[in-house]
Amino acid sequence: MKELQIIYKNISELNPYENNPRFNDEAVKYVANSIKEFGFKNPIILDNNNVIICGHTRYKAAKKLKMNTVPCIVCSDLTPEQIKAFRLADNKTAELADWDMDLLNQEFADILDFDMSLFGFMDNIPDVNLDLTNDDKYSTNIQIPQYEITGECPTLEALVDEDKCNSLLG
Repeated sequence: MKELQIIYKNISELNPYENNPRFNDEAVKYVANSIKEFGFKNPIILDNNNVIICGHTRYKAAKKLKMNTVPCIVCSDLTPEQIKAFRLADNKTAELADWDMDLLNQEFADILDFDMSLFGFMDNIPDVNLDLTNDDKYSTNIQIPQYEITGECPTLEALVDEDKCNSLLG
């Protein structure tokens, strides 16, 4: 296997793939927030002509952040057909993963200094419970009682006082 080489390219040299089938505009702000917070840790993948194979969202985020250079990997070992297949596979495989909500909540419990909604979590994962640790001695977790129907369900006629109804209508 050939070693990967990360090179830095001027963002103006990169060309988005004109037939990119992904709608990624909604993700750009979250990727930009991630780059701002953690740095550009995932290179953009290019073909020999500087056309983006993978990383269109990172490219848009870098432009939004007004970055001049970005880390890239040039895939000179792939055929045009392999490039098309890789472009689609890279995006599709990310969609196939699910979250283990118990483990995700455990991870969130240890993250105290980051607003994870900046990275899109609250928008996409509604079951996350961020209040796993309650160290605030002045607040409590409130359990809201849930009403459950028990016993027989009376008919509507049994619930209506017909004399009272007629009196009100009169």
